[in-house]
Amino acid sequence: MSENVVHLHKPTDPPAPGTGPTVLTVVPDAPPARPAPLWVRSGRAVKTAVTHETTRATGRAVARHASYTFNGGRIVARRTWDGKTGSRYERMIRAAEAAGNLEAAEEWEERLSRFRAARHHRRMDLLHSPVDAAKGVAVGTGMGIGGLVALGVVMAIATKDVTAVVTPLMATIEFINLMITIVHVVWGPLISLGPFFALLALWAVGSKQHAAPAWALPAKVRNSEGEPITPSIVVKALRDLGVPALRNAIKEMGDAGASMLSPIVIAGCGIEVDVTLPSGVSTNEIQQRRRKLAENLARHEHEVFITIPTAARTVRLWVADSGALDEPIGPSPLVTDETMTADYTKGKAPWGQDLRGDAASISLYQRHLLITGLSNQGKTAALRSLALWLALDRSVEFWMGDLKGVGDWAMFNGLATKLIQGPTDDHVIQVTEMAEDAVEEMNRRLQAPPGTQFPLLVVIVDEAQVAFMCPAVDEDKRPYGGSKAKSRYFTAVRKIHNQGRAVNVLMWQGTQDPTDQNLPKLVREGAHTRASLALGTESQARMALGDKAVDGGAAPNLLRPGLDKGTLVVASDGIAIPAGQASITVRTHFISTEDATAIADRAKALRDGVTTLHVIERGEDRDPLADIASVVGDASRVLTQDVLKRLAALNADAYGKWSFLDLKRVLDGTGAEPYKSDGRMVIGRDRLARALANRDSQGSASTDG
Repeated sequence: MSENVVHLHKPTDPPAPGTGPTVLTVVPDAPPARPAPLWVRSGRAVKTAVTHETTRATGRAVARHASYTFNGGRIVARRTWDGKTGSRYERMIRAAEAAGNLEAAEEWEERLSRFRAARHHRRMDLLHSPVDAAKGVAVGTGMGIGGLVALGVVMAIATKDVTAVVTPLMATIEFINLMITIVHVVWGPLISLGPFFALLALWAVGSKQHAAPAWALPAKVRNSEGEPITPSIVVKALRDLGVPALRNAIKEMGDAGASMLSPIVIAGCGIEVDVTLPSGVSTNEIQQRRRKLAENLARHEHEVFITIPTAARTVRLWVADSGALDEPIGPSPLVTDETMTADYTKGKAPWGQDLRGDAASISLYQRHLLITGLSNQGKTAALRSLALWLALDRSVEFWMGDLKGVGDWAMFNGLATKLIQGPTDDHVIQVTEMAEDAVEEMNRRLQAPPGTQFPLLVVIVDEAQVAFMCPAVDEDKRPYGGSKAKSRYFTAVRKIHNQGRAVNVLMWQGTQDPTDQNLPKLVREGAHTRASLALGTESQARMALGDKAVDGGAAPNLLRPGLDKGTLVVASDGIAIPAGQASITVRTHFISTEDATAIADRAKALRDGVTTLHVIERGEDRDPLADIASVVGDASRVLTQDVLKRLAALNADAYGKWSFLDLKRVLDGTGAEPYKSDGRMVIGRDRLARALANRDSQGSASTDG
């Protein structure tokens, strides 16, 4: 509260002319604070007391322990009722009937009949027990007294004292009197403490079962994240999903709801269990509630996967150990095993691990490939790791277009025959012409004699969405990009998809954020192996993997962008997928650029040397001898067949239709003519160099002359 300002004239000062006596003036800065009413203060005090943490904790403790005692009594009563009646058997019968297991229902019904027969026999025995007990007491008493008297007679004879005859009988009477005295003394406290001990026993039962409301339980019990998954936890999670038919069926089953579950088995870094749903509950009702199911299991959404196995009305749950999916997997075998080689036809590329922790490898034999996902989720790394493995097969040839152009594929320089890197329209034009050259090569192979074997040619386009979205047109007004029939890139990809695999010409594409505009339907459906990283929506997931995979449980849209980098959902017959499922989730190995360069160097050592073309040149006057020398490169000698292929790749217009006779015609008389080495026709690098040097010197001499 602010203080008042006081203005006071000193009494010693003479009064000013025309003024009165000294005046004391009080000027208030603010109105004085009025004390709050008593009821307001009381309300605040009550509110503070109620919201105080100690008060809340005390209230929770009182409610918790009271619930333990009350619910413990309910549990004991239920157990007693189950033990005395056939209700347990009846619940098991209903559970078996709900699950459609008639054999189990008949078996439980037979057990119920045996239980009822045994109970009837016990009740009939109780009717005769009083008479039998009375007879037993009479006979026992008589025999007991007679025995004691006989014992006394023996003692009297031994001691020669007649009074010893009654000594055993009197000792027994005194002992009985002592027991009566003890009971009389203990009975009072026992009656007083008995209810307390009974309540304590009920509290112990309820405490062990945590039979209290969730809000009243201790924090360590409420936070059950990471607890092992048990059948009762799974049943409770399913019961609380909000599906009325499922909840009612489980309620009728009682504790026997676990009969819906298969045995829970360890599966990698988690567990796996099949759930047979009761009649009236469909599998998609469970799939649509994945987040709620995960939270009921004390897991995050990304730690629970729901798939549909072959069995009818069944869902398969895979539940990760808490936090296990955030742990990195080990390095790729390509990095750790420097002796590894590849076999395109029979081998499988090591790609990563599945959710069980088993190695996930994939066959690339005659399969077009599509990998998609949001930006910066590991798409290029996943695609590049497959190419690096395949590069260890020396028979494979690569044509590559990197429409990002930041050097992710630079290690393939000297390994790929063509390598185009850059994001501009000019680079898209060159990539399109590269794809069209692949179509021409495919057509050449298709027209070869039946039975001709061809080495693999892989055309890889990373960031393919740039090609589909390119607005450039050629001189005939045909667009390079787009998804129409006139689109040059789209048309080339479709032709390769249609017939390329028959002659080992494959198309691999990586693309971002799929839509109908940047990834046309016909192109994405032409890929045999489709894989997706994290996506934004279910519609994108359907574009990436197809309706069948998504309807079967594939959900790349539920992966966490940024946190699940490198995690792929794969739909392909080239990878081992559990029976009844349409896809598999793979956590791929990450291969850094440095490691990728080392692997590429190993692949280059397997080859004689590859001259990589970075620009496809067209419409220029060619120097055939110089071009032959350029495609031979640093290799000491190259097969004439490979020289023809490299010339066609260098300039399809000039050399696309060349044969061995055309090559021989150019080299005749130059000193670099083809010759045999190990029974095969080759062209030597040194001979070409001498031929070029002689030609240049002769040209200079004629000019000087």
